[in-house]
Amino acid sequence: MNKTILQKKSAVIPLALFCCLLWGSAFPCIKIGYRLFAIPSEAPASQILFAGCRFTLSGIFTILIGSLLNRSFLRPVHGSWKRIFALSLTQTVLQYLLFYIGLAHTSGVKASIMEGTSVFFAVLISCLIFRQEKLTPKKLAACLIGFAGVALVNLSKEQMNFSFTLLGEGFLLLSNIAYATSSAMICKFSKQDDPVMLSGYQFLLGGGLMILLGGAAGGRLPVVTPVGLLMLGYLAVLSAAAYSLWGILLKYNPVSKIAVYSFTNPIFGVLLSALLLQEHSQAFGIIGLAALALVCTGIFLTNREAL
Repeated sequence: MNKTILQKKSAVIPLALFCCLLWGSAFPCIKIGYRLFAIPSEAPASQILFAGCRFTLSGIFTILIGSLLNRSFLRPVHGSWKRIFALSLTQTVLQYLLFYIGLAHTSGVKASIMEGTSVFFAVLISCLIFRQEKLTPKKLAACLIGFAGVALVNLSKEQMNFSFTLLGEGFLLLSNIAYATSSAMICKFSKQDDPVMLSGYQFLLGGGLMILLGGAAGGRLPVVTPVGLLMLGYLAVLSAAAYSLWGILLKYNPVSKIAVYSFTNPIFGVLLSALLLQEHSQAFGIIGLAALALVCTGIFLTNREAL
């Protein structure tokens, strides 16, 4: 595709939504992957090993995609490894170590909705810590709306109190904070390095570190089948494809024009979790729908504020 096509709404909208669909599908597919590889919720080392295998493959695929797009092999330039290492520890190792363990201890629907907090944490961290933008009253209000949705989805329907555990919802929130921090780092590092190169090599390095960590802690993949390997391959490809395509869209368009579509991430995650994990009651109950609406509204308003 050429530059002019990638700037037209007729291309931007479907491509951006396709990225969000891929990211949304990760929630149920990871849980299905746990089942296919017979990884129980109380086996964090095996979950980390599984995640490491995925992101090592994602790194390889991302580097290959980037190399094809650049028509030359994508490699770090002098001084890039320091930034790649910092990014891999934050975005891949810390974020996904927390995410994979957290997802094993909660539902796909709840995880999809809670993942929306990464946008709000990104805004707060970018404004208050990295000073990359200003925290306006509208942005703050949008964040509060989104956090209200997260609070709502953690209400127990039966007892009307919080259903929140450290290993489940707590780790997901910490994972989102790690993601938000890495987003600000990418914004800073991409001024010096190609963002696709950064993603590819930080996936590769971070995935390798997670394989070593999970293996050293006694993690294993108890059951390996062709179907399980296909699911692992899909998870690897979706990360490589989504990050590469999203990066290309950001290269030719204003950030706000692309980021505004991220409000569909939790929608796709909830719908696919309901379809693939049979979590219909949680996805389409009053509390679930209200929480999803609040989080999506908050994400939309947060990104719309930048337009």
